[in-house]
Amino acid sequence: MRVELRLLQQVKPYRGLLALGLATTALASLLDGFTLVILIPLLKHLFGTSGALHAGSTRLEAWVTRLTEPLVAGLTPGAAAGRLVVLLALGLLLKNALSYASSQISVGVQEGLVRDLRTRIFDHLLSLDLNYFQRTRAGQLISYIVTEVDQTKTVITASLLSLFQNIVVVTITLAVLSQISLRLTLLTLACVPAMVYLLQSLLKRLRRHARARAKERGEVTATLTERIGAVRLIRAYGEEARESARFAAQANRYRKQVVRTQRYSSLTSPLTEVFSGFLVILIIWAGTRPALIGLGGPLAPETIIVFLIAALKLTSPLKTISSFPAVMAVTLASAERVFELLDEPATEGDRPGEGEARFEREIVFDRVSFRYGDGEPVLRDVSFSLPKGRVVALVGPSGAGKTTLADLLPRFHDPTAGVITMDGVPLTRLTRRSVRALLGVVSQDTVLLNDTVQANIAYGSPGATRDQVEAAARAANADLFIAQLPQGYETLLGERGTRLSGGQRQRIAIARALLRDPPILILDEATSALDTESERLVQQAIDRLMADRTVLVIAHRLATVRDADEIVVLDEGRVVQQGTHEQLFRAGGLYRRLYDLQFRDDEPVLAVEY
Repeated sequence: MRVELRLLQQVKPYRGLLALGLATTALASLLDGFTLVILIPLLKHLFGTSGALHAGSTRLEAWVTRLTEPLVAGLTPGAAAGRLVVLLALGLLLKNALSYASSQISVGVQEGLVRDLRTRIFDHLLSLDLNYFQRTRAGQLISYIVTEVDQTKTVITASLLSLFQNIVVVTITLAVLSQISLRLTLLTLACVPAMVYLLQSLLKRLRRHARARAKERGEVTATLTERIGAVRLIRAYGEEARESARFAAQANRYRKQVVRTQRYSSLTSPLTEVFSGFLVILIIWAGTRPALIGLGGPLAPETIIVFLIAALKLTSPLKTISSFPAVMAVTLASAERVFELLDEPATEGDRPGEGEARFEREIVFDRVSFRYGDGEPVLRDVSFSLPKGRVVALVGPSGAGKTTLADLLPRFHDPTAGVITMDGVPLTRLTRRSVRALLGVVSQDTVLLNDTVQANIAYGSPGATRDQVEAAARAANADLFIAQLPQGYETLLGERGTRLSGGQRQRIAIARALLRDPPILILDEATSALDTESERLVQQAIDRLMADRTVLVIAHRLATVRDADEIVVLDEGRVVQQGTHEQLFRAGGLYRRLYDLQFRDDEPVLAVEY
């Protein structure tokens, strides 16, 4: 019951609204019983059998006759029937108005629950370790937030309002039936366990297939998201036919899971129809046998009709109640996936006792080691310092650990051994928020949002004015191309800034960092993979950005770090060399070999990304 209880806990903010919904449901169910009861005198007047009670009369008939007699006293059968029809119509109108109100309350609670869960999942995603996003497909996460959460709202209609409503309807209907004939009621109920057993037998397979369907649905969403993002790659390599066949196979697997699930879910309706048909035959047959129903004579036609209506009215709520586990099986299959995500341990967020970061002197990496999960160490005993106002470059072969090392500074990860200090205080004793407020990051893979140029530059600086945004754009050599866009600074850039070239995207990112004006800057070689003109403009913007700042550079092309105050050479997660360009060049070793790969006689001959 852990998942069920966790779902019900999500409903706590809506307790008052739910109580109103339950009260409305109860009143609607009582009026449903009233409309059943009022049928007896109405049919009597229509059949012309009103008056003295016959030998097969029931206690309910006697009670209803006494209740309605003052309303129809002295009237002709037609006039009496007309008055009862008006009463019945009023009861039906009020009952359905209350049912509508109950359903609207239910929808309000359901959608509130869905909104809360989606918001909670999104907030939780923002607090997860970056490793989680590297091992989880984006489409799966979208499936969690959109599809799986939407499925969980069934718990409101299945386990609360609908279940309560059907229980009340069954209770009132049984009370009416028992007042007509207790024996006939028990005979009717004796058939119910057979239907319940058949429905319950479907539960186990239905839940298994529902879980498999949810998993396949997530895979389809993940594949769509991934392949749409890679459409240029697919076309460039002529893989359209293969990708189409692969997706068709995956869609077919999902179709099979849906068919298997529906195969068992759809059996409930025909089973109920067959059961209802046999029930009608049984009631008509038993109602004409006084000895069987315990009365002095057979039931009157109007009483049999009311009994039939009431008995058949039971089938729908009984089906809903008996299929409650099946409905919940589908809901819980999605809820389990939602809670699996919510149970992922959060690594972000500030802890009690963490202080505010201040940077006046230097940042020191002291014997820092790091590994992802249970994998091999990515960094081993890395030590170097980053004094205020200096430029330190990280270079080395691919996989040496440069990006991982830079990611430790904004506390995207924390070291598994060793310590990073800022002015002598370990970063782990400082809040992530305050540490990141001191940092600006410009990477090779520029991230732009599907928003305006103004919003993208001002991202992270929500209080920036238009003049400040334009000043940052000018300093980043971005103002000229922005002015040529259709709506200038109000132009929507499209998803990931697809309307811009690589150099333009980089200059937007640099403008963003300039506007933030951070004292510490992390640069992941922003000029690689750019044409000569774009590289020149971006490099000019970077030079302005680096002025009077403390900079940690991840260098792919060694020509960009010749003027660094210090170069740290990494290989297989270790520091193997450290010094200025001249010192390292004269010393030979790994730095000299990497340099020679890119340059010969001071001329670039090979562009290799390390």
